Amino acid sequence: MEFKRGRYSWLLRPFLVLFDIFVINLFAFYIFNFNEENLYFFSSALLNNKHLLYIFYSTIAWLMSTSLINFYRVYRYTSVLNIISLLIKQFFVFAIIVFAFIGIFRSIDIQAFTTLKYLIYSFACIAFIKLISFYVLKSFRSYLNGNVRRVIIVGKSEGALELKQLFEIKKELGYQLKGMFANTKNENEFTGNIEDSFQFLNENSGIDEIYCSIDELTENQVNKYVKYANLHHCNIKFIPKTNKLITKRLKTDYYNYLPVLSMQEVALNNSFNKLVKRTFDVLFSLFVIVFILSWLTPLLFILIKLESKGPLFYKHKRNGINYKEFDCYKFRSLRETKEVKGTYVTQDDNRLTTIGKFLRKTSIDEIPQFYNVLKGDMSVVGPRPHMLSYTEDYSKKIDKYNFIFRHNVKPGVTGLAQIKGYRGEVKNDEDIINRVKYDNFYIENWSLVLDLKIIFQTTINIFKGQKQAY
Repeated sequence: MEFKRGRYSWLLRPFLVLFDIFVINLFAFYIFNFNEENLYFFSSALLNNKHLLYIFYSTIAWLMSTSLINFYRVYRYTSVLNIISLLIKQFFVFAIIVFAFIGIFRSIDIQAFTTLKYLIYSFACIAFIKLISFYVLKSFRSYLNGNVRRVIIVGKSEGALELKQLFEIKKELGYQLKGMFANTKNENEFTGNIEDSFQFLNENSGIDEIYCSIDELTENQVNKYVKYANLHHCNIKFIPKTNKLITKRLKTDYYNYLPVLSMQEVALNNSFNKLVKRTFDVLFSLFVIVFILSWLTPLLFILIKLESKGPLFYKHKRNGINYKEFDCYKFRSLRETKEVKGTYVTQDDNRLTTIGKFLRKTSIDEIPQFYNVLKGDMSVVGPRPHMLSYTEDYSKKIDKYNFIFRHNVKPGVTGLAQIKGYRGEVKNDEDIINRVKYDNFYIENWSLVLDLKIIFQTTINIFKGQKQAY
């Protein structure tokens, strides 16, 4: 998730969008000679007026086409060559859109040369303002020290040192380096070591971006940075080894020729899909709580209490979205309630109660997690949350980029990895590698239909049982 920072610079993009729409419709009004007596087969006043019809058509088409090619995704590190490339792409896309309009309404008699003139005039104006605004912002950063991003760099890799040099030399980019942290003997070159950076961040709340040389960090340190970034709405980016293959699961930007990675905005996290998934989660969890947990809870209270002392529910810490910790609920299936590091429940575990074996075999012990779904800590479907003590251990067996990507969405009561058999005890490295592989596949290919399919298969597994459920 990329957070928008700055006081007024965020207004530039909406201004450019409105300006461009104004330009394409203004030139259409003066260059195109629409014949108002045609289009007699339309009854509405809007469609009988070709100027109004074109305004409506061009505005919608412009917004859709620019969104498709990310025409307005221009950042401080974007090169002029990339801006020109975007202008050329949009020129050809919009040319097709305009000629399509003329082709649809055959009664409109506009020469190809006139259409070309309209496109050239419009895009000359759009390009001029786009480039002017780009260079004005650069000058504003260079000479007035405005529109700056306060950043820190963590690490001493070749890429980290190159990024530091880039920020110091290219003032027009507007990056103000507030500190550089690394575990090294050359302390004079750095603000402090990696652990010092956390104290620095707590004392300096105005940091906009954190750049981490990820291969120099432990999983626990990565967790801390991600949590801080999420809590303080600052952006976290990763500097990879220059000889390492760049994963598609992270968005790659280039600062000069230096690749910098940030967490990709997955389809599951865009505003509309989040609304759809959250609505489904709330409705589904309410259904389970009202029609299942309402009678199941008192029944299991009696059965669990008859066999062993202790609470009905077992509460344990888990890592959620962006490594945020939350209390995850289960029906108690063990005689012990204390969570001990490295103690996955194994087959024929002597800590299991008789009713507990049944609950775990059928996954009924997981049903109280629908309270977590209602609270917003979890989703009905998603990657299963790990015990805190296992998060760092697993990260050592998995590529760090893939492991971070897995924590980019809410964890689920059930998930694709679970229905494929990768659940419960992790006996070898292959178990956790395949679990993360299926989790990431789910994140990249999410749909409501896929959620329903996973829920359906989970329901079947409850009655059929799974070999790994114990």
